[in-house]
Amino acid sequence: MLDPFGSRQAIDLGLKHHTMRQQRHQASRLTDSLIRFLLLLCMITAGHAASGSMPDEQDTASSLGPQHVGVVVNDDDPESREIAAYYMEKRGIPPENLIHVQLTPGRSVINPDRFRLVLDRVRAETPRTVQVYALAWTLPYRVGCMSITTAFAAGFDEAWCAKGCKATRESPYYDSDSRRPFADLGLRPAMLLAGDSPDEVRALIDRGIAADGSRPEGTGYLLSTKDRARNVRARFFPGILMMQSDRFDLKIIQGNTLRHRPGVMFYFTGLTRVDGIGSNRYRPGAIADHLTSAGGKLSGSGQMSSLEWLGAGATGSYGTVVEPCAFVQKFPRPDMVINRYLNGETLIEAYWKSVAWPGQGVFIGEPLAAPFRD
Repeated sequence: MLDPFGSRQAIDLGLKHHTMRQQRHQASRLTDSLIRFLLLLCMITAGHAASGSMPDEQDTASSLGPQHVGVVVNDDDPESREIAAYYMEKRGIPPENLIHVQLTPGRSVINPDRFRLVLDRVRAETPRTVQVYALAWTLPYRVGCMSITTAFAAGFDEAWCAKGCKATRESPYYDSDSRRPFADLGLRPAMLLAGDSPDEVRALIDRGIAADGSRPEGTGYLLSTKDRARNVRARFFPGILMMQSDRFDLKIIQGNTLRHRPGVMFYFTGLTRVDGIGSNRYRPGAIADHLTSAGGKLSGSGQMSSLEWLGAGATGSYGTVVEPCAFVQKFPRPDMVINRYLNGETLIEAYWKSVAWPGQGVFIGEPLAAPFRD
């Protein structure tokens, strides 16, 4: 009697032929799919070429570069025009990244309603590749209750401010690994190219450029001062030494002053006024700031202005423009700044990512300085 299912040999042979047919069919499908993919790719490429919208070469860069910086110039301020031109030339920033505004020179504060009109124009003129802003002036440094750098980054909103000792909005860029803050987060961090004179700002720019890839030897100083209200960041200092001492020379100093030190790379402290800063020598790319209420008031303040750090030779600093009430979240965290800077991030990245609530704080310095970038 015949086996209704055929012999084992026939079954094996049938399976073999079936498998071969499947393989030929799959190969044919793969070939067809590949052809369709290549045709689609050609169509997309042709479309981009026709529209002039080929993907930008800079979009593949791993870190921020000149093509990602929008330089905002105040056309009504001759010094701003001078600084903007100098910065764009020295950093090789594309001409299309120059963005024009008109602001009354010499005023410290902009009215929020006026600022909204200015920002609308700035955003309309900003190329899509721009991820950060360099503001080519020292004044104004404030918009209503906000710092001007956060106002340009995120727009004016009182959620970034506080009346009294209260928390404010947290930055989405805080402790972020994003290398494209606008593309990823809709935020364009900003930094003032600031100084007491155009010569000081040009020297600042030159230091930032000189810092790039220099991997400087030097020392970072963490000062634990006697000012209890302003010494709130000192609790981070032991952890910084534990995590970073094998990468860079760091020292905790118990005291209010640091004088006649060569090779200063980091200097973090907390006082209303820091004496002796001009006696030290700072490496290109150095970061220095002091936690106090009004360090970000760049003119007419009874406390030490953050500009004094830049005048002494630092490349970046920070200060608050309205009363922050010593919330540590409203100031740079030294552990985060140092770690990200040593990892090769630019000044504007490392500094901005270290402040949780930046609405009341102004960032000043040369944005692209990157001393530890390969």
